[in-house]
This record gives sequence, C-alpha cells and structure tokens, in this order.
Amino acid sequence: MLFSLPRWSVLALPAVAALLVSAGCGRPEAAPEPEPTTGASAEQARPSAPVPLAGATLFVDPNGAAAEQVATWQSAGRTDDADRIRRISEQPAAVWITSDTSQVTAAVDAVLSRATDAGQMPVLVAYHIPGRDCGSFSGGGALDGDDYRAWIRGFAAGVDGRPVTVIVEPDAVAHSLDKCDGSSDRLALLAEAVTVLKQTGTAQVYLDAGHPRWVRDVSRLSTALRGAGIEQADGFALNVSNFIRTSENVDYGRQLSDALGGRTRFVVDTSRNGAGPAGGATVDGGPAWCNPPGRRLGAAPTTSTGLDRVDALLWIKRPGESDGACRPGEPAAGQWWSEYALQLAGD
Repeated sequence: MLFSLPRWSVLALPAVAALLVSAGCGRPEAAPEPEPTTGASAEQARPSAPVPLAGATLFVDPNGAAAEQVATWQSAGRTDDADRIRRISEQPAAVWITSDTSQVTAAVDAVLSRATDAGQMPVLVAYHIPGRDCGSFSGGGALDGDDYRAWIRGFAAGVDGRPVTVIVEPDAVAHSLDKCDGSSDRLALLAEAVTVLKQTGTAQVYLDAGHPRWVRDVSRLSTALRGAGIEQADGFALNVSNFIRTSENVDYGRQLSDALGGRTRFVVDTSRNGAGPAGGATVDGGPAWCNPPGRRLGAAPTTSTGLDRVDALLWIKRPGESDGACRPGEPAAGQWWSEYALQLAGD
C-alpha cells in the first residue's frame, strides 16, 4: 500500500516502567504540581467532562527509551550524541497501548497515573484491532471482534475519570478501503471503540484517517470515517508514523473536514516529517515508508497551532523506534534504534 506505515510498541506489565515515551523539539512549559487528594476529595477533583486537547500541556515522560539512551551515553562520555538525543527525550510523545486484554487496564492506568501526577495531558494510541496492519510488519492485534470489544472496554476502564487524548487504531480506516480482511466488521468495531472511549467522560478521541497520499478521494474516506464513528469522535488524526510535510497534511485535513461538513477538527503527526518523505517506492532495498534514511524530526508538539481546525501538532510516532525489520539488520517494529534516532535528530 502507498506510504502506509507499520507501527507498534509492546506494553506489558513486566515492562510497565517503560510504558511512557517522550519525543520532540521545543520543551513544553511544566505544569504546576497538583495538590494531593485522597478518598472522596480525589473523586471530586477529577474532571466531569473532557479536558480539550487544544491548549493543554502534553505529557513528557522522563523515563522513556530516549531518556534512557541519553543517560547511558552521558555516562559513557558520548556527550555530543546524548545532547542530540535530548532533542527527542525532552519532548512529549504518544504512548502506544498494545497489551493483551488481560493487561490493558493496568497499562493505561500506569500512563495516566504518571501524567496526572505531572499535571499534563497524555496522548495514547489504541492499537489492537483484529488484523492489525493487514498482517504486515506491525501485524497482530485482537483475536477477533469479541476479544477487541473486551480489550477496548479494558482500555476505557484504565482511564478512570482522568483526562486523556486517544488516537484510535492507526491505518484501520484506510485499510478498510484497501479491502483488508474483515473490513466490513472493522468499521463497526471502530465505531464501538469511539463510543466506549467517549463514555469515559474524559477522553478526547481522534480516529486515524491515514495520510494525504494514501486515500486521495476524501469523499470516499469521509464515508468510511462516518461508518467508523467520526461523528461521535472529537476529530481525526493524519500522518501517523509517516513523513509527509505538515502543510500538505493541513491542506488535506481541511479538504477531508469539508467533506465531513466543515466542522470536524484534526491533529497531525509531525514527529519525523522535517525533511518530508523519501522519494520513490523503495529506498536501499526496503519500502520508502520504512526507516528511510535522511529523515529529520518535525515541528515540536504543540496544542496551540493557530491553524484552522488543527487542534494539535503531535509526535504520535515515537522518534527512534523502528518501523520494522524492512532491511537486513533493522530492528523489529517498535524497538528503540539509537542509530536511527541520531539520524532523525540531525547534527
């Protein structure tokens, strides 16, 4: 498929300390520490409605893979390289939730607990749809529809009245238009996921909508998004794990929003689009969308974009994590890859 990206990052209970990841350039101002609350007062302190993403301070994890790499290289005397990776570690980035059904509630809770303690807004990616990535480099996901329904309810249980932004199932809607197996059931599952997440009362929900060079017919895509519950969501997400420049995404996003009635808002993943996409279908014997050389970090995450209908520029893909083992010696999808992180960070 054109420019469709694999993406995932396994979160499991034995690795809960690694649940969070930071990435970006331009460190957000730290939010004040929340007052400690207990018992009934803690329940009263929780919001009764979603905290809007626009204007929120995004969660920066001090213990992500990039931060660990900085500490390792600093101790080893590789101070220049450590400084370059700080361009990633000091930025807010999404956390991908891919734990199985028995662990998903704890995985979500662990992230939200840290973010709440920091007074910041976490961005999570729900990534467990059956037939995920159509069986490509990031294949996997729930066993079937019933397993996914249980999983998304477990995800929602982990929210537990705390503010969160959720990007729902990267590639899933666009893949449904590629005739991925089970695509008719997929839209119904996505619509149910949106409903369940919105019923938490505190989640901002954005359905993934691919990118400008995948489904070029926005009328066709808007129909699929309606089937996937976009009218109940807060908007859609573009360019997740991709490299297409922000301006192209914003133009496309407005066209798609117009096709949906002109009021639907969206977010753009700018994590790795600083140099734009690689040319051609393949690079060095691998797909051009998979770990292409010469790419750079994109614009810093912000929830104050000044752009019509754009709620945020986010780092949804965590810079430095592999897209997949697309060439000999490349790590599996979701694994930290320090050499590629250095490329993205630039000189």
